[in-house]
Amino acid sequence: MASAAPSSPHGFARIFAWPRARFVLAVSAALGVIGGLHNGTPIFIDILRSVIMGGALLFVFGALETRPRRLPKWLPRTVVRLIGIVFAIPVCAAIMAMLDPVNRESLSRLVGAALLFAPWIAVAAILRHRDLLVREQAFAFELERSEFERRVSDARLSLMQAQVEPHFLFNTLANIQALVDAGSPQASKVLTSLIAYLRAAVPRMQSQSNAFDDEVQLVRAYLELMQMRMPDRLQYAIHLDPSAARLYCPPMTLLTLVENAVRHGIDPSETGGRIDADIWIRDDRCLLRVKDTGVGLKTVSRGLGTGLTNLRERLKLAFGGDAQLTLTEVVPHGVCAEISFPGREVPA
Repeated sequence: MASAAPSSPHGFARIFAWPRARFVLAVSAALGVIGGLHNGTPIFIDILRSVIMGGALLFVFGALETRPRRLPKWLPRTVVRLIGIVFAIPVCAAIMAMLDPVNRESLSRLVGAALLFAPWIAVAAILRHRDLLVREQAFAFELERSEFERRVSDARLSLMQAQVEPHFLFNTLANIQALVDAGSPQASKVLTSLIAYLRAAVPRMQSQSNAFDDEVQLVRAYLELMQMRMPDRLQYAIHLDPSAARLYCPPMTLLTLVENAVRHGIDPSETGGRIDADIWIRDDRCLLRVKDTGVGLKTVSRGLGTGLTNLRERLKLAFGGDAQLTLTEVVPHGVCAEISFPGREVPA
């Protein structure tokens, strides 16, 4: 869920917000100093009058920002605020004249300066405020859009993981069925191992925080099962760089490559073959390579393309366009699948 925007101040806190109050104070003090240089009155009196005038105009400007709540459609609030400032200047000057009737000449200079500068300062403040609102709305819209895209990606990733699980389970159960149909004495042993394997593996398939050592354990258990099914036709080796062990690996990534190597490379081969799975780090990128000595690309079934297409989509959802999957023929026979993506810590 997108983080909530900080609440805007209300009431006097909004009217006399420090940035605008600081600006008005500085301008008023400067005008007071300039006016005091041309009068016979003490300069602090001109500064005090100017600051009081600036504070009064700031109050009117801020109050008319939200009051009255509703205005006729033909009357823009900007016009109301400018008119309010223009009327507030003589009113404020009249009040100060009643309190100090001696220095009316300097007060007249202050009114003239206020009428000259205050409306333009107000217009600049309104335009700046509008620009800030536009940028805040654009930022909020961008946050909302990013959050929406993340939710869509999460939903698609979860859906694809849900599609992978039945694919894996049905393939494995089909292998067990083949052993049972063949009357193999290994069937019961393999089935027992499969139940133990699924009990440990299925919760990991649901996890979004999969590390390479978790994925390797899953792949090792799968290959042990496959080796029990065809002990004379499958050899394998897995090497995991220790520095990559706790980095993030999208669930089922390595397993999909290994499963493809078994299903489309080793299983169709009369003589079987060997699978080597390697994971290492280079230039802050995770590199995965699964190489088999099976029948090769020329004789694999169409299911290989479907599995790799699905895997490419999952990598795209996890890393955007910063992940590559390549497939090459191995001479004299076999396939080498390689994946590269940025090394990341496992999400919390």
